[in-house]
Amino acid sequence: MAKMTAEERAKSRAKAAKKTKVTNEEKRLRKTYEKLPKDQMVIADGLIRRAAFMRVTLEEYEADLDENGYVEQFTQSEKTAAYERERPVARLYNSLNKNYQSIIKQLSDMLPKGDGGGSKDAGDDGFDEFVNNR
Repeated sequence: MAKMTAEERAKSRAKAAKKTKVTNEEKRLRKTYEKLPKDQMVIADGLIRRAAFMRVTLEEYEADLDENGYVEQFTQSEKTAAYERERPVARLYNSLNKNYQSIIKQLSDMLPKGDGGGSKDAGDDGFDEFVNNR
């Protein structure tokens, strides 16, 4: 077996650190959604795994965007003037964040109503209860 280069070792450590963060986030989410009925937990399991990965990846993207910004100078060739464009990681961040929010909403909607989860009835915005309790 060949020795790993310093760059390969660094990549390996980063990959292991990300895996640990994802596992910790999965545990946190499982604790949050532990009150789900067993039949729904089977469905939620995949969502929890995806959400954990997404959150860790979003944090990595956020660090990159904080350090390098949302835009960069870009040119097609040496003969054209450079212009400012959105960095690809900014697009990835926005897309992944939207999907993450969607998964968290799906998970929250699965929670029993008394646990702070579940969507309110579409016709009930709480106004009637507010007025009646005055």
